[in-house]
Amino acid sequence: MTPFQISRQGSVEHWTLNDPGSRNALSDSLVLALFEACLRARHDSSLRGIVLGGAGGAFSAGGSLGGFASAIGQPLMPGQDDPLIALNRSFGDVLHALGELPQWLVCAVDGPAMGGGFGLVCCADLVIATERSVFATPEVTLGLPPAQIAPFVWQRLGDAVARQCLLSGVRWSAAQAQAAGLVNTVVANDALPAAVDGAVRAYRATAPGAVAATKRLLQRLRTHAPDLRTEAATAFAAALRGPEAAAGLHAFSHQRPAPWAQEDPA
Repeated sequence: MTPFQISRQGSVEHWTLNDPGSRNALSDSLVLALFEACLRARHDSSLRGIVLGGAGGAFSAGGSLGGFASAIGQPLMPGQDDPLIALNRSFGDVLHALGELPQWLVCAVDGPAMGGGFGLVCCADLVIATERSVFATPEVTLGLPPAQIAPFVWQRLGDAVARQCLLSGVRWSAAQAQAAGLVNTVVANDALPAAVDGAVRAYRATAPGAVAATKRLLQRLRTHAPDLRTEAATAFAAALRGPEAAAGLHAFSHQRPAPWAQEDPA
C-alpha cells in the first residue's frame, strides 16, 4: 500500500492521503510524495483541478513524530547542526507548494484534520467537510509550536481567530470550523462524494488560464508576508528537544494531562 495515491479523471486529479493505520499522519514519505505531486502539477498544463482527501475515515491526524522520536527531549551538542530543521522545513515547503498551484484545489475532509492536516486545509481554494469532521491545532498542548502551519492559519482565518485556535489547541466541529471561515461547506457524512462532484462541475465553467492568473495575483498578496519556513523549523526543532515537548508527548502517549494542564496549587 502506498501512503499517497493519485487518480485522474479527465483534467482533474484526486490526491489521497492513504495511511489509514496512522489516520494519514504526515510521515516523511507522505510529505515527500505530496511535494513531488505539487511540483509535477505546476508544469502540467492539461491539469485543471485537484481534490485532496484522506482514506479510512480521516483526513490527517497531523505530523508524524516517527522521524523525530529519538530527538525528543535530547538537546544538541554545542556547535552541532540540527537535522530536525531540514525535516520540519520540508513540510513548510509542501504548504508553500500547495499555495502556489496554478490549478484550483479542493480539500475533501472526512474525519479529523489535526495539526499539519489543519495546515493542509488552509491551503485549499474550497473546503468541503462532513458533519463528523473535527479540526484542531493541538501542538501547544503537547509542548510544541504549530510552527510551519501558523502563517497559513493566520492567512486563512485572520489574526484573532488564528490566535484562538493556535494558542489554545481547541477542537472545532465542522459547523464551528465553517463559522470560523476554515470550511466552506458542511455536508452529511455520506454526501461528500456528491458534494465534491458538484464542486468539480462548477469549476469546469472556469477558464484554466484565468484561474491560474487569478491565483498568481492572490499569491502576490501572500508574498508581502515574510517567509518563515526556516525560522519556524528552527523553533520547532528547539522545542522538540526541550523539556516541554518531552513531558507533553510522554503525557499524551500515556493518556494523562501534561504537567502544565494540572490545576495550579491554591
